[in-house]
Amino acid sequence: MQYLEFKISCSEPYREILIAELAEVGFDSFLETDEGIDAYIQEDALERSLFQEIINKYREAAFIKVVEGKMDKVNWNEEWEKYYDPIIVGDQVYVRASFHEARPEYTYEILINPKMSFGTGHHATTFLMISHLLNLDQQGKRVLDIGAGTGILAIMAYKLGAKEIEAFDIDEWCVENGDENFKLNGISHPRMGKGTVREVNPGGEFDIVMANINKNVLLDEMEEYGNLVKEGGNLLLSGFYKHDIPDILKKANKFSLELADEKTKDGWAALVMKKI
Repeated sequence: MQYLEFKISCSEPYREILIAELAEVGFDSFLETDEGIDAYIQEDALERSLFQEIINKYREAAFIKVVEGKMDKVNWNEEWEKYYDPIIVGDQVYVRASFHEARPEYTYEILINPKMSFGTGHHATTFLMISHLLNLDQQGKRVLDIGAGTGILAIMAYKLGAKEIEAFDIDEWCVENGDENFKLNGISHPRMGKGTVREVNPGGEFDIVMANINKNVLLDEMEEYGNLVKEGGNLLLSGFYKHDIPDILKKANKFSLELADEKTKDGWAALVMKKI
């Protein structure tokens, strides 16, 4: 599968805004650069009119310039090595790539070689989801990671003691990358599945369900999430802005999910919903 690559130069305050807007129209991978962002989308998934609408919306305010090209899978890690720095979450979690030095003073170390996948810990939503996971008891729990990207949240759950983990994503890139990252972290199971939550149709109920996707997908799939969380269990949601929280809560409440915790960072939000 070939990706289209859009090198977008823009003023710094608009980087996160453009990432959020482009994610809503199908872009699934982003790389922050010195000039702005590089955005990637599968060639057959691009709706060019929607992309152009976003660019035109911010062109003058953000001083946007766009260079379009195509990108194969080759040499993606070389690109990440130019820009990917380790991430620290609280004083417990150290997220690094294999080309970084280990830091044994941290309780949890996660190795992520991201390739084309989303979820390195750099984006606020991933950071927030990890922060929530650190506050939840996962010893012996059954955990589901929906839209798992690099597999970072599933790996975090494993390191926190989850007994059984399932993870899947709609993108073949993520499936391959997630399996590689599981192996890097010494995990032989799970292996990443491919598809939406409706296509994969996970069996049974889970103590913890995680979905870090985007607002539209979360709203559309909320009923499935509610059915997958056991009574007393937790649903972790992110991929949306702080001002989107009321819409998320309104939909979640319809399926016996009540707000238990809330975190925000850089305008993004992550919620813990309790199944009642």
